[in-house]
Amino acid sequence: MKRDLISISDLTQDEVETLFALAQRLKADRQKGWPHPILAGKTLAMIFEKPSLRTRVTFEAGMDQLGGYAIYLSPQDIGLGTRETVPDVAKNLSRWVDLIMARTFSHQVLTEFAQAATIPVINGLSDLLHPCQVLADCLTLIEHRGALEGLKIAFVGDGNNVVHSWLHAAVKLPFRFVLACPPGYEPDRAVLEQTRQADARVTVTHTVAEAVREADAVYTDVWTSMGQEEEGAVRRQAFADYQVNAEVMSLTKPDALVMHCLPAHRGEEITADVLDGPQSVVFDQSENRLHIQKAIMVWLLQG
Repeated sequence: MKRDLISISDLTQDEVETLFALAQRLKADRQKGWPHPILAGKTLAMIFEKPSLRTRVTFEAGMDQLGGYAIYLSPQDIGLGTRETVPDVAKNLSRWVDLIMARTFSHQVLTEFAQAATIPVINGLSDLLHPCQVLADCLTLIEHRGALEGLKIAFVGDGNNVVHSWLHAAVKLPFRFVLACPPGYEPDRAVLEQTRQADARVTVTHTVAEAVREADAVYTDVWTSMGQEEEGAVRRQAFADYQVNAEVMSLTKPDALVMHCLPAHRGEEITADVLDGPQSVVFDQSENRLHIQKAIMVWLLQG
């Protein structure tokens, strides 16, 4: 039976920890200059409805480092759901390649694609979830803090797809997650309810100070994501009091980490002095996208 990685909620805690351990081993091998052509002869198809620096480079470079080959497919190449139906694209690619990564607007398109494909499908981002990012973030916290257990992670900003994947991770892993967002920008109700039914340590507040007080890490993201450009002016007004800056960081633990999934808009959701300061681990997060995604590809194809 084939496996996909559409959501962290699809994984068991043991599987998540397996991915972390594999990513750490692959990262160590790369740092030592040891090649690991584990996926020699394998091909990854990368479907992009949204542009991306980190997702494209980390998957393409990762597959190359694993000895395989990656094919970039732009919206013009496919016309997913317009030029050709989603199931037809999935069935065609299943005959030609070994693995598919899709970065889509609609999460429903992604799930429909995975259902039709007969080979593993990875969620490279959808409007609902961003599992690869949050797995990389958790790996980064483990590297800097030794473990996730007992950590308080405060997210300041929109209850978006990154937050949804953090909520799913909070069900599997022993940390506390607190979101501070403006009224009306809370996470998806179904995702939040799923988290609460699992008794995860999750809190949603509208007060930044409450969220970040004694936090081990403070995380933020852009106020306006791709596809929301028409809401930009309204969102900048709504989120004006939700900036991560030196005053906000003064409420956290003295050694609290600063996290951002990038790209960042310095001066909006975060100030430059904080993003580029000594507590920032944003580029460690970015690097770890490479290592965790390599682990995901190996795990899906080799178990």
